[in-house]
Amino acid sequence: MALAHVSFWAICVLRVALATIFFQEEFLDGERWRNRWVQSTNDSQFGQFRVSSGKFYGHKEKDKGLQTTQNSRFYAISARFKPFSNKGKSLVIQYTVKHEQKMDCGGGYIKVFPSDLDQKNMNGKSQYYIMFGPDICGFDVKKVHVILYFKNQYHANKKPIRCKVDGFTHLYTLILRPDLSYEVKVDGQSIESGSIEYDWNLTSLKNMEKTPSESRDWDQVEGSKAQDWEKHFLDAGASKPSDWNSELDGDWLQKPPYEDGLRAEGIDGDVWLHQKMRPASYLTQYDLSEFENIGAIGLELWQVRSGTIFDNFLITDDEEYAEKFGKATWGETKTGVTRLALTLLHNQE
Repeated sequence: MALAHVSFWAICVLRVALATIFFQEEFLDGERWRNRWVQSTNDSQFGQFRVSSGKFYGHKEKDKGLQTTQNSRFYAISARFKPFSNKGKSLVIQYTVKHEQKMDCGGGYIKVFPSDLDQKNMNGKSQYYIMFGPDICGFDVKKVHVILYFKNQYHANKKPIRCKVDGFTHLYTLILRPDLSYEVKVDGQSIESGSIEYDWNLTSLKNMEKTPSESRDWDQVEGSKAQDWEKHFLDAGASKPSDWNSELDGDWLQKPPYEDGLRAEGIDGDVWLHQKMRPASYLTQYDLSEFENIGAIGLELWQVRSGTIFDNFLITDDEEYAEKFGKATWGETKTGVTRLALTLLHNQE
């Protein structure tokens, strides 16, 4: 164990040198976790948490985490950290969850919130940026949620991602990259990846905004009277202006203002319309994977049967550090799970 301890501190040195750690929680300091985590008082019936390693574990102290304690309850608890923006960099969200009670119906996911979250009043209506993690209910619902908040709406990944349903501890990792790619890992293994644009059906949202010049010119065309349209059209055969810059102005296009026999009323002769096009590389002000003021993480969920343990929370911009942290926490203790764990799980069948 001493070797593992030294290895972990070596990782900490790497953390300072290479990665930015926005939040990290392992519940290794006894009851001091209560100074960092705030239980919501929005509903007096919210279930209570305790820190426990459960009925079985690889390491009694290292495997301690937030555990739900009351059946058929909603839960709401959160921790705040220094606000940050993930613009232009990767965002890695990682944690472990153990359903040692043999989950029948309930959530094992986490939520990442903006910095203005009212922790004391956090509830199911509190706006969040990201919801990530397993959800189990009966035979039908056994999936990993990945929900992103964009344009005042929540958007779920359209791909079905299956979660682990046994009673052991599992490591869940979500990676959102600035190139609009994403990856979901379970126990360090990639189980889903792809494009944020397409896997969340957000392609129509990405380019829906217009630049001020585009909006002004195009609105004038659409809203003007027929006799005023000529100033927005070019004569047939008009040549491209000498100062046209394809990189800045887009491709030079000449398109008829009418198609399939339709003709704009009040316009004589053959005329051609040019609409200035946005360069293909243009991105909207708020990209699909960017959040401006990330500032809190929390558990807001329902459980029929309590006993789930959440641990090893991490939010960072470094994929390599997240992988090493996972190995030094979940990876180090999972190998210590004894035969007792298998016996306990078997008895619950």
